[in-house]
Amino acid sequence: MHLVNRGLTNYWGYNSIGFFAPECRYSSSGVTGGQVNEFKQMVKDLHRAGIEVILDVVYNHSAEGNHLGPTLSFKGIENVNYYRLVPWEPRYYMDYTGCGNSLDATKPRVLQMITDSLRYWVTDMHVDGFRFDLAASLARGESGVSKFAAFFEIVHQDPIISQVKLIAEPWDIGEGGYQVGNFPVLWAEWNGRYRDSVRRFWKGDAGLVGELAYRLSGSSDLYQSTGRRPYASINFVTAHDGFTLNDLVSYNEKHNEANGEGNRDGENNCGVEGPTDDEAINTRRDRQRRNFLATLLLSQGVPMLCAGDEFCRTQLGDNNAYCQDNPISWLSWEHDVRAKALLNFTRELLALRRMHPVFRRPKFFQGRPIRGATIKDIMWFNSTGAEMSDAEWDSWFIRCLGMLLSGASMDVRDRRGRPIQDETFLVLLNAHYEPVPFVLPGLLNVELVMDTARQPSFISSKEEYRSAACYDLKDRSTVLFRLKAGLEASTPANPAWRTA
Repeated sequence: MHLVNRGLTNYWGYNSIGFFAPECRYSSSGVTGGQVNEFKQMVKDLHRAGIEVILDVVYNHSAEGNHLGPTLSFKGIENVNYYRLVPWEPRYYMDYTGCGNSLDATKPRVLQMITDSLRYWVTDMHVDGFRFDLAASLARGESGVSKFAAFFEIVHQDPIISQVKLIAEPWDIGEGGYQVGNFPVLWAEWNGRYRDSVRRFWKGDAGLVGELAYRLSGSSDLYQSTGRRPYASINFVTAHDGFTLNDLVSYNEKHNEANGEGNRDGENNCGVEGPTDDEAINTRRDRQRRNFLATLLLSQGVPMLCAGDEFCRTQLGDNNAYCQDNPISWLSWEHDVRAKALLNFTRELLALRRMHPVFRRPKFFQGRPIRGATIKDIMWFNSTGAEMSDAEWDSWFIRCLGMLLSGASMDVRDRRGRPIQDETFLVLLNAHYEPVPFVLPGLLNVELVMDTARQPSFISSKEEYRSAACYDLKDRSTVLFRLKAGLEASTPANPAWRTA
């Protein structure tokens, strides 16, 4: 009734009541069951195209809402055994989800319903994995969120569910609900630390180069100690929750007035709030969009791109468009010149990442030469071309960083046991509002691949630089070089280049 009274719609569908049924609104077959066959055919077609299907599932609450909500299913079956109730006032619901109630995943019947549902979607509908909305809520026990929760035990021992991809949104809105890095082995996580660090870095916040380095290199501080790999980190800058990428660089404040909640339900705008005709501001926003995309797709881990961000989709500043079944949420396939340019840039970035395994390593870096290589598997440089010092990592004013990824130090083998090697790349990032002259470290002959300060950003003609050359790294820009030929003797500016 909350939405109906406002003339709005549960557009996202994050209010499940039938956990074994595809949403009929998405189907062209009507509401009499044709959506099941249609869903199965969709999955077959996607698999045929080499695309896996990850289903977003919401087992943390139901559409029955709080104590004022309707009785549709579980409330009428056995309210006390399906929901978390306030112990001292059991007519009220514990709400760790922001949706009025929380399903109680410590109870046998709830766990049975969840696992039966998951198995159904794998065995009958053939999906390849799941993303669990507000997954921390499912891991709550009497003493809070625990990686030893019954939900994890049931999932891990199940011979079907444990073999598919498991992705957690590792938080809820309850006390102690933020659990990034704390989920068990087998689980990947939406890396909220990645999102926050990358956003703050490109906004120009100080003292972030150390934090950013962890996020660029796969977040070993979050996942390595628990035996997980870089692909446990689902890297993202934007998602369905919050601003689109276009709005992230166009608005400082949320504009959710259309939701009918007085803008209570819910970055840097480059100088003007919302759309503008100022070409200088639009150019700066174009560059920032490219910076975010380049950072995302050149980072270790699994990149997640929100639909439409590749062509400047806007929600007009609405950062919570769950109820907007209208152009605010819809994807427009009519693209202007700016949208087409960003789409082409994204395609080239994706092709680069797919072509080069050095950007998607299955193991964490070791910071040393691997198997006879002459350089470390990863190196970090300041703008003088020297390796970063401890003092510089902790510096409050440094907003510029160089990262070298060695393709010769991968320590990865293919299925036949042959070593996988790749080219070596140098990534430069400058979030400062002024250009930085960056001395290229001890390389012999590098080729410029991409500079987000240019348009088009990918360089079609040969542009080569030698060791100790000074590259004019523009303000708020990302640059990518490819090593063309060997190594040379260390220069005074970079004495740590050679390690063997």
